[in-house]
Amino acid sequence: MSPRLARRPSPDSQRLAGLLARLRMKQLQLLIALDEHHSLHRAASAMAMTQSAASKSLAELETLLDATLFERTKAGLVPNQFGHCVIRHARLMATDLGALCEELVQIRSGRGGRLAIGAVMGAVPDLVVPAVNALHKTHPELSVDIVEDTSVHLLDMLDDGHIDLLLGRSSVSDNPGKYHYQPLSDEPLSVVVSSDHPRLRSKAVSLADLNGYRWVTYPSQMPLRAVLERELDLAGVELPANAISTASTFVSVAILRQATDTVAILPTSVARMFVDSGVLRILPVTLKSVSQTIGVVTRKGGELSPAARSFVALLQQSRPG
Repeated sequence: MSPRLARRPSPDSQRLAGLLARLRMKQLQLLIALDEHHSLHRAASAMAMTQSAASKSLAELETLLDATLFERTKAGLVPNQFGHCVIRHARLMATDLGALCEELVQIRSGRGGRLAIGAVMGAVPDLVVPAVNALHKTHPELSVDIVEDTSVHLLDMLDDGHIDLLLGRSSVSDNPGKYHYQPLSDEPLSVVVSSDHPRLRSKAVSLADLNGYRWVTYPSQMPLRAVLERELDLAGVELPANAISTASTFVSVAILRQATDTVAILPTSVARMFVDSGVLRILPVTLKSVSQTIGVVTRKGGELSPAARSFVALLQQSRPG
């Protein structure tokens, strides 16, 4: 291509290049410290800087970004909408840089790096555990962290760089378009009670037969709570006012085990584990709702580590069908 016909950098790309050239990691660390301490004096102390140097660094950054980042209030320095945006990205950059340094140290020492995985509980038995066990055979020195939580909380952890990827749902986000989502499998649900439950031992049970029993449910913002409410509505049954709400599998199972007047829904893969151990019993209830999908969620624009790519490949190989 002739030099005269070469594409000239756009104003946005020129601004980005200038910003990256002048941005300093110390400034981003100062933003994080200000967000944690809400005081220029305390943040400067935490950074081992003088207050005047911290003030100058913040002013330079605000000039560079052409935006005021903090508001002075009685509670101290509080980030505004620009500040929250920049702080979130500052944390991501700091986390990525920290992960880079840690991975380099581990590779040099022969320990093989680290992988942080988030997962909703329904993904743990049949997806996460087999893939982690298979990954260990090819990466025996790899350190693996597994966090089990709701998709909402795990997406926050993904945004902040605390996990590399998650197995769950990106649809619960206010902005699902900022994630890559690779569907893996459906998540069938089962209605469960204690193995010592004295009733409901017939061959067929409907949700209407459970009217009057106390439910252990998921919090209202979780998709599985919406499934339960829809199923009960179709059966003409109202969710009891004395329902117990929890996102914890351990809490749900502990309640079911000790209170035979309670009933719950669990992902079938999770329910089977407790059925096999003699703790729970799956009731022969047919649910009408279509099973939701579990998939791999990653950040758009992010680059997975070799270990994370291997983990995703193992998940794809083992997916049903």
